[in-house]
Amino acid sequence: MEQIITIGIYIHAFFGGLGLLTGIGSMTVTKGGKRHKQMGKVFAISMITSCIIIIPIAWMPGHKSLFLFLISLFTIYLVLIGRRALTFKSRKKLKAESIDLGISLSMMVFSVFMLSYGIYGLFTQVPDNVLYMVFGGLGLFLTIKNFLFYKNFKAEKDAWLLAHLTHMIAGMIASITAFIVAGLKLWTITAWVLPSVIGTVYIIYWRLKMKGKLTKS
Repeated sequence: MEQIITIGIYIHAFFGGLGLLTGIGSMTVTKGGKRHKQMGKVFAISMITSCIIIIPIAWMPGHKSLFLFLISLFTIYLVLIGRRALTFKSRKKLKAESIDLGISLSMMVFSVFMLSYGIYGLFTQVPDNVLYMVFGGLGLFLTIKNFLFYKNFKAEKDAWLLAHLTHMIAGMIASITAFIVAGLKLWTITAWVLPSVIGTVYIIYWRLKMKGKLTKS
């Protein structure tokens, strides 16, 4: 069994690395271009595959990690919503589909659990409780924004693009964080949180840029 788990971890790392490389590549090429779309698809498939593989391993003896399990679900959510946002570009789409609502609602439930568990850790011994609060709060914020987007996506120009950029960049942050923590073995709060802080600033920059509040240099 341990040998199978080890193989699974290597496959997980391979797809995670592929996701990291294609994610960086998609961010450097022209947005909306052919290469951006191709690398974006590979990034999404790689990240989802990597997370799906690690989810059962996170429950195996000697490898148990509730946080890794929840973060894997969080990453899948980010990538799925990022890809699903593209479907809202169509003028024929009048409302969010059941799959959109289901993904966001599921993540909202997991986020509330993470946030509550992290707060619970303030009064008892819960390892990495700060991380649960940070990512639980972030997940709750994003899912609330999802439902607001589903309600008003027709009212705001290019709202679908803002949603796509926000979630795909956040998914990229997740892959960079995984590389630092798992690849470089830096399991610290700084290693977990710093990429998210930098990534959040980058997301805000792009959202302002898309809204015309920033101009190209």
